[in-house]
Amino acid sequence: MKPTAMNDSELAAHLADHAGKLLLQVRASGVFSEKALGKAGDATANQFLVHAIRAVRPDDGLLSEEMKDDGTRLIQKRVWIIDPVDGTREYGEGRIDWAVHVGLAIDGVATIGAVALPGAGVVMRTDRPSPLPRPGAPLRMVVSRTRPAKEAVDVAQRLGAELVPMGSSGAKAMAILRGEADIYLHSGGQYEWDSAAPVAVAQAHGLHCSRIDGSALKYNNQDVYLPDLLIARKEHAQSVLKLLEEMKS
Repeated sequence: MKPTAMNDSELAAHLADHAGKLLLQVRASGVFSEKALGKAGDATANQFLVHAIRAVRPDDGLLSEEMKDDGTRLIQKRVWIIDPVDGTREYGEGRIDWAVHVGLAIDGVATIGAVALPGAGVVMRTDRPSPLPRPGAPLRMVVSRTRPAKEAVDVAQRLGAELVPMGSSGAKAMAILRGEADIYLHSGGQYEWDSAAPVAVAQAHGLHCSRIDGSALKYNNQDVYLPDLLIARKEHAQSVLKLLEEMKS
C-alpha cells in the first residue's frame, strides 16, 4: 500500500519501521565512530521522517527533536510528534534498547502512534493492541540505566519491585507491553517527543498513562518540556500514585 493511501495508524507504523531500518543500515556501514554514529543516525532518520510526513500529511503540524520548531504547529489540531532516535547513546553503543517514535497528537492528546524497536525487529502500534502479558512476581520497574530517578528507586523499594535498567524511554514503555516490566516511572526530565508515541501505544494496549501527580499528559504545548510520566498496568498505577503522594508529605 502506498503511504498516501494509508490511514494515520498505518502511516505511523510504516514510517517508524522504515526509519528503523535506515538506522540499522547506517550503523552497519561501520564508517562512523560511536559519537558520530549517533549524529549520523539522528540526521538520517529525521530527514526521512520529516520529508515523508510533509509529503503525505501536508496540512498537519510537526514537532521533531531534531528540527527547529517554528511554532506553526501551535495553531494545528493535528500534530505529528517524532523522535527519530530515542536513545541516541544506546544506538551509538550498538545496544538494542533504543527506539523510533512516530506519534500523532490530536487536540493535545497523544492519540495515534508507533514505536519501532529496530534492534529487536519489533514495531508496536496503536491499531494492533495485544493482550498484556501476566505481571511479574516480584514486580519489575524499568529505570534509566545511567541515571535512575530517585522517586522511581524509592517507589520500587516500597513496592518490593526489582529495578530493570534500560535506555530509551520508548524501549522502557514497550517493555511493559512485551512482558519485560510492569511499571515505568520517570521524573528526571523529558520532552514531548520522548513520550508522545509511547503513550499513544501504551494507552491503546490498556495501560495507565499520566503525569506522576496523576494529571493528564498534554501535548503540542508552546513549552515542550514534559518532565515526568507514569506508565503502568492499571492494577498497579493507583498504588504508585498513592506512594508518590505519601512521599511528598
